[in-house]
This record gives sequence, structure tokens and C-alpha cells, in this order.
Amino acid sequence: MIKYREILRLHAQGISQRGIASSTSNSRTTIREVVKRAEERNISWPLEEELTDHDLQEMLFPEKHASNDFRRKPDCDYIHKELAKPGVNLTLLWEEYSLSCRSNEEIPYSYRQFCRIYHDYARKTKATMRIKRKPGELLEVDWAGQTMSIRDHLTGEDIPVHIFVSALPCSQYAYVEGFLSMNAESWITAHIHAFKFYGGVPRIIVPDNLKTGVVKASKYEPIIHAGYQEMAEHYHTTIVPARVRHPKDKASAESTVGHISTWIIASLRNQEFFSLGELNDAVHEKLEEFNHKPFQKKQGSRHTAFKEEEHFALTPLPASTYEIATWRIATVQYDYHIVVDKMSYSVPYDYVKYEVDIRVTRTIVEVFYKGLRIASHKKLKGKPGQSNTLSDHMPKKHKQYIDFDASYVRQWGKTAGPNILITINSILASYRVEKQALKSCLGLIKLSDTYSVERLEKACERALRYTSRPTLKSIQTMLKNGQDKLPVIIEEESDRKEVKSNPYGFTRGADYYGGKNQ
Repeated sequence: MIKYREILRLHAQGISQRGIASSTSNSRTTIREVVKRAEERNISWPLEEELTDHDLQEMLFPEKHASNDFRRKPDCDYIHKELAKPGVNLTLLWEEYSLSCRSNEEIPYSYRQFCRIYHDYARKTKATMRIKRKPGELLEVDWAGQTMSIRDHLTGEDIPVHIFVSALPCSQYAYVEGFLSMNAESWITAHIHAFKFYGGVPRIIVPDNLKTGVVKASKYEPIIHAGYQEMAEHYHTTIVPARVRHPKDKASAESTVGHISTWIIASLRNQEFFSLGELNDAVHEKLEEFNHKPFQKKQGSRHTAFKEEEHFALTPLPASTYEIATWRIATVQYDYHIVVDKMSYSVPYDYVKYEVDIRVTRTIVEVFYKGLRIASHKKLKGKPGQSNTLSDHMPKKHKQYIDFDASYVRQWGKTAGPNILITINSILASYRVEKQALKSCLGLIKLSDTYSVERLEKACERALRYTSRPTLKSIQTMLKNGQDKLPVIIEEESDRKEVKSNPYGFTRGADYYGGKNQ
């Protein structure tokens, strides 16, 4: 009991708070509060002789004297639900509770009593305590140190099986699966199966700093494996690796690994398995028993804790399952192709000699340059050495060579001019072998690059006046001599000259000797 009378007496005599504290064996904070309350309520020394310390406590601190029956009891069910939300803790909820009590002129419990009331409620009626871990916030993952094995039915050799373990820290709900390898594909596949098992995705994944998940460990900026990071983005979760040499960062996974080693791995040590599927079936049966095993010091089991306290807080699964992809780095060769599994795939020729990232899935090969996708191909299967080349990736000259055929030449002639198109059709019809005709047409196209399309159109028009089947050589001669620039009317006047037939064949007539003019 605080000596209120003695404190007020010594204070009236001018004794310092330090001296009063030393004399009454109370703290200076208590002395300060008693003196302050006495001044607020106009209580000073000397006091009436019948006033006891108990009476003074009732006068100075009525809230301490009040019975707990007059205090508003916290809503523990509301507190338990609110603690499931990110960022909410007991301190914040107590502040809100105290403010609500004061606004309604009610007496609140102290913070210590508030926490004690909630702890008693959660321990007796709930399977989880939401003080350190939020439901649905973390998923801790790891490989178990111990391995299992399957027997090769042909050689009798034991093949090691690596055990993947994941646990939700809030409910301790676990998932276990065996894999023949600890490579990146097995690691990501294990996560996909775990998300499907839980029926949702946690907000954060806490792995160890293994090479298949973390390329470079760092306290502040770890570099995550590209395929692992892509999987996390697909499921809208975040990867936060545990600190190096800090197993407490994923204590639930470490603890679960120990339990799994006893309840699953050790319990199946005398059984023989001849396939991975057979082993995983037995593991899942033991896992079901492990998750339904009752807690020793609290009600429920891992399964009931997960279903009642944590499943609702997980993020829903995406509409489609993530398709596992592997990433590689390659340099684009001079033939604007990259090689994946002995198959060639084209990329735009502008990226020749550039280093690109390649994403390979079961059906698709994608090429990225600085995060931008520049090519996508359906994955080739079958005999090695095949290639997939898109015409849009080729240089203009290469594309023309590939696409150069009769239809291409006629299409070009339509855009160039009507006389050029007639000439092209004439050249194509004059050869038995199409390749020979295409060579002449290619020469015609090159003449348009050398002299211009307009001059070629006029040359073809003039050539068609002389013959219905002009040749590439005759058109080339006209352009070289500039005959296409002469007015057409000159040729028309010359065409009007009367040419008399000579009954004697090739003999000179009077016109040649000038006799007609005499």
C-alpha cells in the first residue's frame, strides 16, 4: 500500500521528491502522481485524523479503487479477428479500446490486463495465437536434411529422393513431397503443388539461400533466380530469403523438418518403394496423420487451425497454373538465329551479336532483350537441327530472295505501272522454266532502281509499240541510250510514211537515187 499520508506530510514540509521517495520506499514517479492528484483535488496537509491511506486512495485514484465489475471487458473475438490483418497489433487495439471507453465514460483495463485477458481467451478457445505471426502472411520452405530412397527394379540400386517441406508459421500446417532432384524445376514444381495443397497463396515466401532459388545472397538486395521470381509474380506473392546463418528467420520450417524426419521419413524407413509416385502416396498418408495429430498444449490440430484460423487469409489461386520455364543467355549469331536444345530460332536481324535472355517452356521459346520480348516461337520437337525462321526477322534483301516468285513479281508490276506489268507477263510467258523468267524479271526490277520506275515505264511502253514480246536486253538498251526520253510523236510520224512494196525484192529504187525528185 502506498503511504499517501506520509507523502503529503513530507511534501508540506518542503522535502524534495527524491527525499520523500527515499523515506517512503516509493518511486519518484509515484510521488509525483500523488502530489499532482492532491493539488488537482485540493487535498493538502494537515489532514483529518480519521482519513486513512485507503480513504486517500479512493479520493485521489478512484479508478484504482473501482472494482473490475465496473470496467468494460474487451471483445476478445473482435481482437482475434483484427489481429489477422496486416499491421494490426495488441498495442493499437488497446489504444482504440481505451479511447472508446473514455468516450463512453467507462473505465478501461490497463494494457497488461488487456493482453492477459486476450491470451487467456486465445489459449482456451482458439487454436492459434496471433501475436508473432499473421495468418496467411508467411510460407517457410526448405529441403529436409534427410533423404528417402526408391529401389530400381532392374538393377536393385537405391536412388535417393529429396524431401521438400513447407509450413505456415501461424497454424504450423505442413506440406511434404519427394523429388529425384533438387534442381530449379523441382524447386518451383514443389511450390506450385504446395499452393494447390493449401488452396491459396501466402503474401511472403521465406526460402533458404539455396542456389536454385537465390542467385546471390545479400542482406539487403538478394538476387532471386529468374524462373523463381517469375513464378512468384504469377502467383502475386513475394520472395524474402532468410538471412545467411539465421535459421530463426524460418523457425517453423526448421521445426517442421525435424518433425517430418521423425513422423514421416523415419516411420517409412522399413518400407521399399519402386517408383516416386508410390513413395509420395505413402508420404501424403503420413502427412495427413501428422496434420491431424492433436496439439499437446492447446486445443485442435494443425488441420483445424489452418481451416478455422488461416485459410481465409490466403490469396486466391490464379485462374491458370504457372507453366515452368527455364532461362538461358545467348548471343545472336550472324545468321540472326539463336540455338536452343540444338534447334535454331530466328530473332530480328537488328540484334545480331547482342546478348539476349531466352525463356523456354514446354511449348514456347521466347527471346528477351533488356526485359522486352523481341521474338516468340513454338518449340520445335523431333530431329535436332531444325530451324524456325520468320520472314519479319529477315533483312529486306534476304526477305526479297525468299519471297521472290511469279506472284511477287506481278504484285510489284501492279504497283510500278501498267506497261511494266504487261512486259513482266510477256517475259514470264516466253520461258518454259519459271526460274529463267524470274531472273529476267529480277533484272527488270534492278533497272527501276538504276534509272527510276518512271523511265522504266516509258521504256516498256515504247518497246511494246515495236513488239508484243519485248526482252530485257531491248529495254536495257533503250534506257542506256535515252530513247525513253524521246517524244512519242516522232515515232508516230515516222510510222505514217508510206512504204511501197518492191516487186523485185531488196533492190534500190528511184527514191534511193533521188530520181523521184527530178
